[in-house]
Amino acid sequence: MIKIVTYNIQFGRGRDSKVDLGRIIDAVRGADVIALQEVDRFWTRSDMVDQVEVLVDAFPGYDYAFGAGVDQATGTVGGDGRPQRRQFGNLFLSREPIEYTRHHLLPKRASIGPLSIQRSALECAVQLSGTRIRFMNTHLTHLCSETRLPQAQELLRIHEETPYEGLPVCGNIEVNPLDDGGDYWADGVMSEEVPAHAVMLGDFNCTPDTPEYELISGPLSPYGGRVTHPLGFVDAWVYAGGDPDGGFTSDVKDQPARLDYAFVSAGLRECIARCWVDEAAPGSDHQPVWLELAA
Repeated sequence: MIKIVTYNIQFGRGRDSKVDLGRIIDAVRGADVIALQEVDRFWTRSDMVDQVEVLVDAFPGYDYAFGAGVDQATGTVGGDGRPQRRQFGNLFLSREPIEYTRHHLLPKRASIGPLSIQRSALECAVQLSGTRIRFMNTHLTHLCSETRLPQAQELLRIHEETPYEGLPVCGNIEVNPLDDGGDYWADGVMSEEVPAHAVMLGDFNCTPDTPEYELISGPLSPYGGRVTHPLGFVDAWVYAGGDPDGGFTSDVKDQPARLDYAFVSAGLRECIARCWVDEAAPGSDHQPVWLELAA
């Protein structure tokens, strides 16, 4: 059984306003795949800590990748004499090696009103129990449905076009072969193809009654269920038997809301064994969502 968890950690700031990464670490321990959003590096609000380093060190032996949506100069210098960069983004950890990663910045709209933050999606390919899966760890904008919809469209575009784009390095004819017949790029060429199966994890900042949710999982049919394309995604919570009107992971204007999801590509849906929300985790303003795949 493959255990997967997604958690918007709000840089470790719990509902009690205390920043404590230890609570985050405890909440996700035991997972094979960990997708975290809102991870800080060198922000005053989180005591100028490199949270990526702290979280990675807490899971020895795990492979990891980090993708920053926000990446700025801090004007400060670390102990090694190098400038520190203020970053905010998504951290992915895997018990198995990550075959490759790609970092995607999502569409953004400028604002002179509500805070507009650059969002991103971190794509990581992993083989687990013999099944190769492309994971997308993402966090969509909080602003409004109109600004989230282009981001959801971009996620689907990435998913659909990745097989055409291929692996980061692919092909077998060297442009500039070495004089001795060697290959500049031999180390980077992968023998596998892009994984067909995919899982999108993260804080999508939308509820199931929104256009962006419908875009991902398909429209509701009056005859029952959603019209999901065979190359589309299913909501693991609903597919596993969860209450479509429950499974709350956070709140919006003091009302409970389901904002965090595990969307599983349709071809992998029969592997969904269980999906649940850890309602007791105190480390953030969101709750972790767990998924078990029988792959």
